[in-house]
Amino acid sequence: MKRLWAVACAMLVIWMLLVACGGDEAIADNTVLVAPPKPSPNLRQPKDHPPSVASSNYKIGPEDVLHISVWENKDLTLDVVVRPDGMISVPLVQDVQAEGLTAAELADVIYQKLLVYLKEPQVSVIVTQVNAPKIFVLGNVVKPGPYPLRSDMSVLQALSLAGGFTQFAAPRSIKLVRGLGLKQEVRRINYYRLIDNVGEGNYLLQPGDTIVVP
Repeated sequence: MKRLWAVACAMLVIWMLLVACGGDEAIADNTVLVAPPKPSPNLRQPKDHPPSVASSNYKIGPEDVLHISVWENKDLTLDVVVRPDGMISVPLVQDVQAEGLTAAELADVIYQKLLVYLKEPQVSVIVTQVNAPKIFVLGNVVKPGPYPLRSDMSVLQALSLAGGFTQFAAPRSIKLVRGLGLKQEVRRINYYRLIDNVGEGNYLLQPGDTIVVP
């Protein structure tokens, strides 16, 4: 009786091993390898495009030069100059308001208009040349450099655009340098008086003005 029980147990073990092996083969036979999906060409961006000369929050203005690109559509890829009325001309959609928009906002406007003619057009807009009058903020500010003067801008607003002072700045000794023909006018500004005395020294800037923060 014990021998029969041992034989039965051995046969049960062998049967279970055979089932396990057969199961693995069945799983292997039924395995289907699926290739990863190829990226849609509609999601690609142009490989060759000019660099942007403006920040992402720059507001486009008259006389600025823009590079407009529509993926895989050479007829809609072109350079345009913003007209004095703030408009640009784009094939198919004709006149588009560009002034006052960022490059990303303008790209979205063109995209919406092109949907009437194209399926999911991929539009990019790059500012390749800024032709607005400029002012300059130099010295111990976080982001020194030129800034476009599109409308009225005060000294305080310009300092804000430049990111404020560094830890080494001397806010009491700011200079506003303004060209007057062949001469220069230098105005001294104390930042703390500007803040405390209801805007004393918070001049409206003119094209070409330079603010120097020592």
